[in-house]
Amino acid sequence: MMAGRFIAVVGPSGVGKDSVMSALAARDPRFLCLRRMITRPQAAGGEDHIAVSDEEFARVQSAGGFALSWQAHGLSYGIPVAVDQQLAQGNEVLVNLSRAVLEQAQKRFDRFVVLSLTAPVEVLAARLAGRGRESAEDIAARLRRKVSDLPRELPVLTVDNSGPLDQTIDTILSRLQPERA
Repeated sequence: MMAGRFIAVVGPSGVGKDSVMSALAARDPRFLCLRRMITRPQAAGGEDHIAVSDEEFARVQSAGGFALSWQAHGLSYGIPVAVDQQLAQGNEVLVNLSRAVLEQAQKRFDRFVVLSLTAPVEVLAARLAGRGRESAEDIAARLRRKVSDLPRELPVLTVDNSGPLDQTIDTILSRLQPERA
């Protein structure tokens, strides 16, 4: 069986990365959502992740337990090496990834693609407000944050996620798997 793809899902806060990943996995069993290890308490909300202390993260990292790791927003993030087994089994592995490690990921994984989700700022603002996790000031600051451009040499699939989720999933599947469309 051919190895699966490592699909790095990127996009601004509120664009629906977790919703899209879950919907893809629900629609097609070959898609798996990989949980990141993060030094953030589970109770803090947000994505389903493996919550660890700074000490535990450092222990896993020093033992070679991450395929990728990085720091952002005062937290440490890691992609467990178990991803290699999932890919070897032919799975399409979806990972919410930082733009800062995209080039590193491309070098690390043979079959790699970036799924860049977009939506107009007013859609992002409404979704962030709907979460109820941040103040209006925090949301405004998040929306003003400059997002770096994706490196040109990466294989990028850009999809607008401002409409119905089913429509977004149909678009993604037709573009990721044109032979099945």
